[in-house]
Amino acid sequence: MEIVPDTSVVIDGRVSERVEEGEFAGATVAVPEAVVGELESQANDGRETGWEGLEELQRLVEFDDDGTITVEYVGRRAAQSEKRDADEGDIDALIRDIAAERDAQLVTSDEVQAEVARAKGFEVAYIEPREREFETLAIEKFFDETTMSVHLKVGVEPMAKRGDVGEMAYETIGDAPLTESDLHEYAADIEDAARISPDGFVELDEPGMTIVQFRDYRIAMARPPFSDGMEITAVRPIVKTTLDDYEYADDLRERLLERQRGVLISGSPGAGKSTFAQAVAEFLTDADFAVKTMEKPRDLQVGPEITQYTELGGQMSKTADSLLMVRPDYTIYDEVRKTDDFEVFADMRLAGVGMVGVVHATRAIDALQRLIGRVELGLIPQVVDTVVYIEAGRVTKVYDVQTEVKVPEGLMEEDLARPVIMIRDFETDRTEYEIYTFNRQVVTVPVGEEGGQSADSGVDRIAKQEIEREIRSVAHGHVEVDLRGPDTAIVWVEDDDISAVIGKGGGRISDIENRLGIDIDVRTLDERPNTTDTDTGGGGMAVTPEITSRHVIIPMEGHAGDTVEVQADSEYLFTATVSRGGEIQVSRGSAIAEELEKAIDHGRTITVVPS
Repeated sequence: MEIVPDTSVVIDGRVSERVEEGEFAGATVAVPEAVVGELESQANDGRETGWEGLEELQRLVEFDDDGTITVEYVGRRAAQSEKRDADEGDIDALIRDIAAERDAQLVTSDEVQAEVARAKGFEVAYIEPREREFETLAIEKFFDETTMSVHLKVGVEPMAKRGDVGEMAYETIGDAPLTESDLHEYAADIEDAARISPDGFVELDEPGMTIVQFRDYRIAMARPPFSDGMEITAVRPIVKTTLDDYEYADDLRERLLERQRGVLISGSPGAGKSTFAQAVAEFLTDADFAVKTMEKPRDLQVGPEITQYTELGGQMSKTADSLLMVRPDYTIYDEVRKTDDFEVFADMRLAGVGMVGVVHATRAIDALQRLIGRVELGLIPQVVDTVVYIEAGRVTKVYDVQTEVKVPEGLMEEDLARPVIMIRDFETDRTEYEIYTFNRQVVTVPVGEEGGQSADSGVDRIAKQEIEREIRSVAHGHVEVDLRGPDTAIVWVEDDDISAVIGKGGGRISDIENRLGIDIDVRTLDERPNTTDTDTGGGGMAVTPEITSRHVIIPMEGHAGDTVEVQADSEYLFTATVSRGGEIQVSRGSAIAEELEKAIDHGRTITVVPS
């Protein structure tokens, strides 16, 4: 008797099982090299199925050594193109060809493989896949009612985040460091559950990283070389809430039911954003709205009435195209992080779908600022009209977002009226921020409690920067600006530049004043009292970057040509040379700009130091 096992039955360990039972005793087991290659590839990628299959081959060799069976390795290894097309059946076809050439019985636990072989007239032994009940996972022993996440790594004691929402502590929960064998055992248990149980599925399977969703648990398994050691991180929600559990519940219900909305749920990591999003999704479903989700990975804990979608073909834009055919009333987008995510969110909202997005932000206003440059400014209130900020599991701020045509706070001239995005506190209806275009830049300006500018108003900062930009366009030497009020400023320039800046009959400075709506007094630097730069204490100067639609700009007047290091809270970001215009420009979308914007979003102090 001669048999040819395929990969599925080897991984399941069913060949050695049949040998022990006597069914395959005395048989010649012709193992295709294509099976060996597939198992080796899986093991190199760190997948437990590869290791399990290789262990089965070693058991078969032991049976060969004691004369119970004869093991032969036959055929050729699969080519790289055949490995890539394994899902299309190329490797299965190689295995069937070997069974046909040797007139052997094909042994498989793959139902499709068995049916194809029977259709071609092969002798087939189909062995049902190993069934296992998964009431619990082995790693669940590390969880208690206060545990949000468990962190297991080779050579480290088990760790966990425990506590209440917003007050989590990262603590050691075991005495002995975990071994490689421990982690492989846990990983095999998790992968079996995902493969066999209807309660689990594999969300992502790439070399070095596998993400599994099993019931309420989202489990990430990282392996070298992607990580420096094997690691398993399991996360689960520790609370399930309803909208009634939050502040502003009645007002938010009324707002969501009034019409389809664009909502951003913002907060720091672990603040309870996704928990609140789940409560919103359940409320909308109970209110007879058709609700879907877009998630990667899919880990929102929602009822069966809500279909959860992930990336289609590796792109959320394709998921969005599919959802537009389904026409949900509301879509929960968890999480909106990258430019592509914001663009997809905006496209769906502008198509009339109610959208609820989950965004990382350390302040409520930061969630809106992340749209700047990614969505046309005038469209922002159509894309997002509500911002909800979550802190320690509570709704602490709700913003209403609208557009008005008006003169921005802090500007005086009537001809400076323009579209202004008004961000108002939902509870008090008081305007807290204004967003508008000021001399080609998009600015976000805090508004004081009594309707005026705050002491550190962005209007002052941007106005000063714009005056410097205008004066530098005609002056050759150093330029400094002092604001003396909402509509007056003093400009200090070199003696040689006075006439160029003022212009014939004062015409040039008058043009600048008219463009900016500010009265400007031009004086020489010799008349200016001595001042010093603000130093951060470590030789660095604190700066305030500006974000435009295309660039992140760091003002560095007086330092043209200098090479400097840009840091965030003293952490090195990058090195740059200051332009002749006295600034550093970083193109948005680049890796450097992403890091810089992230630091700004998290409220870190940006400094520059001489390189």
